[in-house]
Amino acid sequence: MRRWHGLDEVPADWGRSVVTIGVFDGVHRGHQRIVRAAAELARERGLRSVAITFDPHPDEVVRPGTHPPLLTTTRRRIELLEGLGTDAVAVVPFTLELSKVPPDEFVQSVLVERLHAAHVIVGEDFRFGHRAKGDVGLLTELGDKYEFTAAGMPLVANGDTISSTYIRERLEAGEVEEAAHALGRPHRVEGVVVRGHQRGRALGFPTANLETLPHTAIPADGVYAGRLVGGSDRYAGFRWPAAISIGTNPTFEGEERTVEAYALDRDDLDLYGEHMGVDFQARIRDTLKFDSIDALIEEMHRDVERAREITAS
Repeated sequence: MRRWHGLDEVPADWGRSVVTIGVFDGVHRGHQRIVRAAAELARERGLRSVAITFDPHPDEVVRPGTHPPLLTTTRRRIELLEGLGTDAVAVVPFTLELSKVPPDEFVQSVLVERLHAAHVIVGEDFRFGHRAKGDVGLLTELGDKYEFTAAGMPLVANGDTISSTYIRERLEAGEVEEAAHALGRPHRVEGVVVRGHQRGRALGFPTANLETLPHTAIPADGVYAGRLVGGSDRYAGFRWPAAISIGTNPTFEGEERTVEAYALDRDDLDLYGEHMGVDFQARIRDTLKFDSIDALIEEMHRDVERAREITAS
């Protein structure tokens, strides 16, 4: 498996390949179908497969301030693409200069000269080149010119049409189970564990407070059941049942929105400074403001028991 950060890292002797291109935010089930199809075709033809993705999101470069909430970090996206059987993942920096490259020049410089494409498989709504003038039809025409074939596939899995926009909408509504169905796995939010107000520890439920990256797709405020997942070498493979809270802690008149996870029955974890993730399995309840600390603690015990039941199943 190869990872290239920019096309300059593609080896000069890289042979002909099957290429798939997209932002692939979320690497949802529709994306998975396309990437697997490219990998399978490459194996059938005795070629290697390459998945091209972009960072940052093109919308932020072309229309600053319109960046959609991201379903995956770049690192997570690479890991997921690699897990689909592709031989190489190329993360191409998306710049204003790249956005102005005409479709023909993009195909020639990226697909032909760098990756020696024999076949290109993309989503049927794929757009490329200056002002997104290129589509699957033009890609097919350019394939005839540069001697590769091109195909556009619908973002469908088991009869369901899937989009990253749909998944974001489900998360905004707190519908994490519906989002997981479209993703093919639980939605994950990642970040570095930082010190908060440590109220959870004082109440008997020490939490990992995640400092998330900008533009992270965070589910609606509420309490959820899921997993606290290790994201650094020290906690590699760590997946612990957890109760997850998102919100501003209204009982304490909080203003800052936080993502906190309590690893069930664990008060021995030293996670400060560690990169961790939380996987969302199911929503337990809305965020509530309680009249007393005792009432909050009582509800937290119920939340933990409910999270235990959900994660055990």
